[in-house]
Amino acid sequence: MTTMSEESAASPVAGEIATLDRELGEIDMLITQARVEAGRHEQKRSQAADRLGNLASTSGDPKDILELNGQLVGLTRRAALMEAQVDVLEGKRKAIGRYRDSLARHAEVIDRAAANAGPATGADGPLPPAVSRVVLAAQEDLRREIARAMHDGPAQSLTNIVLQAQIVERLVADNPELARAEVGLLIGMVQQTLDATKSFIFDVRPMVLDDLGLVPTLRRAARDRGGRGGIKVDFESLGADRRLPMELESAIFRILDEALAGYLAAGPETVTMRVDWADHLDARVAARRTGPPIPVLEAEGEPKTGKDLPPALASMMADRRADRVAAVDAARNAAIVALPAAPWREIRQRATTIGATVELEDGGGTLHLTVPIARRDAADEAI
Repeated sequence: MTTMSEESAASPVAGEIATLDRELGEIDMLITQARVEAGRHEQKRSQAADRLGNLASTSGDPKDILELNGQLVGLTRRAALMEAQVDVLEGKRKAIGRYRDSLARHAEVIDRAAANAGPATGADGPLPPAVSRVVLAAQEDLRREIARAMHDGPAQSLTNIVLQAQIVERLVADNPELARAEVGLLIGMVQQTLDATKSFIFDVRPMVLDDLGLVPTLRRAARDRGGRGGIKVDFESLGADRRLPMELESAIFRILDEALAGYLAAGPETVTMRVDWADHLDARVAARRTGPPIPVLEAEGEPKTGKDLPPALASMMADRRADRVAAVDAARNAAIVALPAAPWREIRQRATTIGATVELEDGGGTLHLTVPIARRDAADEAI
C-alpha cells in the first residue's frame, strides 16, 4: 500500500514520467504511419522498376521510358526519406524510453528515501525544493543535450537530403544521366545519416550494453571511436566477465568511454583499454605518443683513482648529469598524453556515485579505475 508520503515524494517527477509516456505513444504512432508509408512507396517503386525493366527490354517508347524513370527516381527518394525517418524516430523512442525508465527508477529511490525518513524530516510534505531543483535541472540538461545532438546531427542531415532530392527531381526531366549520378550521391547521404543516427543512439544509450553487457559494449566503443578518429585503440579483457547491475554497468561504461573520448581528443598515437575481472573490477585507459629518444643515464660512481676531483671538473660533471636527467624527463613527458580536465571532473563525480576509486597515473596519461564488485554480487544473490 502506497502511503501519502511516498506519493508526495514522487510528485516532482511523476508528471514528467507521464509526459514521457505520452511522447512515447505519439512516437509509436508516427513510427507506424512512417512504416506504412515507406512500405507503400517501396511497393510502388518496385512496380515502377519492373515496368521500366519491361519497357527497356522491349525497346518501348523513349518518352514513356523517360517518364517512368522520373517516377522511379521520385519513388526511390520518397522511400529512402521515409526509411530514414523511421530510423530517426526509432532512435528517439529508444533514447526517450531509456530516459523514462531511468527517471522511474530514480523516483522509486526517492520514494524509499522519503518513506524511511519519516515525518521528522518532512517526508509527509512535498519534496524539498533543493532536491526538486536538482532533479528537474538534470532532466532539462539531458533534454537539452539530446535536442542539440538531434538538431546538429540527423535533423541537419535530413534537411540536406531533402535539398539533394529536390535537385534530383529537377534534373530527371532535363538530364537523366546527371540525375542518376545525383541519385547515387543521395543514397550516400542517406547512408551517412543512418550511420550518424546509429552513432547518436549508441552515445545516448548503447543497446548492446543491455543486451550483451559491459565488455562487448566497451569493445565496440573502442573500435568505433578509434575508427572515427583514425587512432588505433587496443582493447583487452582479462578474466571471466559477468553481468553487473544495470546502473553499475552504465556508470562503469560512461567512465571508461569518457576517458577514451578525452584521450582521443588529445591526439595520441595509441590508446589502450584493459579490464581485469577479479574480486574487484580493475580497468585502465592509457594514451601515448612517440616522443624523442630517451637518453641513457650513466651510472654514478667514484673515480677509480679514489682521489677527489677538482672542483671545476666535479661541477662540470654534475651539470652534465643534470642536463641528461632533464632530457630524460622531457622525453618521457613528451610521450604522455594527459587526460583533459573537463572529462576528469565528470569521471570523478561518476566514480563517487558508485563507490569506485579512480586516479590518474603516469602524469595523467593513464586512468586507473577500481570498482568493488564481489560484495555487490554477494548482496544481489542474497536478495
